[in-house]
Amino acid sequence: MESTGYVTLGRQSGLMREMQVVANNIANGGTAGFRREGVVFSEFVRRAGEGPSLSMARGEARHVDLREGGLQQTGGSFDFAIRGEGFFLIETPAGQRLTRAGAFLPGPDGAIVTPEGHRLLDAGGAAVLVPPGGQIAMGADGTLSAGGQPVARIGLWLPEDPLALRHEAGTLFDGGALVPVDGARLVQGALEDSNVNPVEEVARLIAVQRAYEFGQGFLDREDERVRSVIRTLGE
Repeated sequence: MESTGYVTLGRQSGLMREMQVVANNIANGGTAGFRREGVVFSEFVRRAGEGPSLSMARGEARHVDLREGGLQQTGGSFDFAIRGEGFFLIETPAGQRLTRAGAFLPGPDGAIVTPEGHRLLDAGGAAVLVPPGGQIAMGADGTLSAGGQPVARIGLWLPEDPLALRHEAGTLFDGGALVPVDGARLVQGALEDSNVNPVEEVARLIAVQRAYEFGQGFLDREDERVRSVIRTLGE
């Protein structure tokens, strides 16, 4: 295949990944705590001294949009929303993970868990435990109280290296080494909306689809040109 074909295939591969990411954003427009993603394109350039000069685009890296989502009031005692930087830290079978999804439940053993059963961790990295039954109140700093007595403090965390944040699935992230966050505010009885703007994402999806169709048309014409050359030489 000639260089033009390789260049176009590399571009098509990146555009396909971007369509998948944008479609996932749209699908999660109503998922509490979801963070919008984008694809970052990089360029590979081969110098002319190493053969014919070549410039190829690659769309493999992903960018996570950390802008805050809106606030949805629920009134739930175990619904928490973060205002400011930071993530909740939860314990999963794969290890500790970060999330902005604050819909939690009281577990049978007194631990606060996600709907999937993952334990919420406190500022020291231990499970958050509350007395069964009774009313739970939370302060803006994440301190939980039962019967007017503090029982735990929810921890907020960020990756030590911002570039280490990696989206795994749904609203879960792997952040590598973590550092505690100060200055953020927690709100009880509310959930943070997804930060996806559906109108912008649909417009972006249409633009990416058109670019992909243009590239596919070029590949089809290039294939026909090569076939025509082969037929002519075979006569």
